[in-house]
Amino acid sequence: MAAVRAAPRIRSLHLLLPGPDGVAAVRRNLSCASASPASVTARAMSSSSSSSAAPSPYTTLVGRVTCEREIKRSKFIAIAAPVPNERAAMSFLDEVKDPRATHNCWAYKVGEQFRYNDDGEPSSTAGKPIYSAIVSSGIDMVMVVVIRYFGGIKLGTGGLVRAYGGVASECLKDAPTCLVKPKARVGMEVPFDLLGTVYNQLQHFQAEDIKQDYDTGKDGTVMVMFKMEYEKIENLGNAVNSACSRKIELFL
Repeated sequence: MAAVRAAPRIRSLHLLLPGPDGVAAVRRNLSCASASPASVTARAMSSSSSSSAAPSPYTTLVGRVTCEREIKRSKFIAIAAPVPNERAAMSFLDEVKDPRATHNCWAYKVGEQFRYNDDGEPSSTAGKPIYSAIVSSGIDMVMVVVIRYFGGIKLGTGGLVRAYGGVASECLKDAPTCLVKPKARVGMEVPFDLLGTVYNQLQHFQAEDIKQDYDTGKDGTVMVMFKMEYEKIENLGNAVNSACSRKIELFL
């Protein structure tokens, strides 16, 4: 039995961005590459207030982790991995599930979207406890599959909940994690004579993948495109305007 939940997608982004919400502490001082949205409609950013919020930093797994436990002769193997979206979660399931096993139960959490499946176990005794373990861990963008090989002794509904939830929790408990700061693709129209000033600011704010497009339809102007962490964009805009002594429009 599967359950699906999804929240509305973020539709727009503005220059006034809130500070990051609380995020679980990074364990083992590891870092991950920041994520970028699949697509964002290009438009000028304004300083007007908006109900839309930029994506917050989140904690996820560094890589795949496994955990194995034997409970009343049944073998439970939990396998967890970071996933960027539902398609990747389902691909991971196809990769690790064992058709010879009695059950391949699973759950994933991708932002506000989640799903879980009991794979033949009594309703809410497997997938839901796995999902609860994910939520309790504070880890996001993650898929957990728990494979069970039946050992001949029934565990009962309570025993199943404890078994699936417990092995999932144990799998995630000491797993190496990292903090991911989402990034956006940003552009700005810059007069030729201000390119040097703008590039100094881009370097200062650690912009990445900087490119130029001279086909702007405006004489003496180039479109400079780059990637940057959401939480830095507002400060970059203010710094560029101050350094250039004029308003330089930014686009997302």
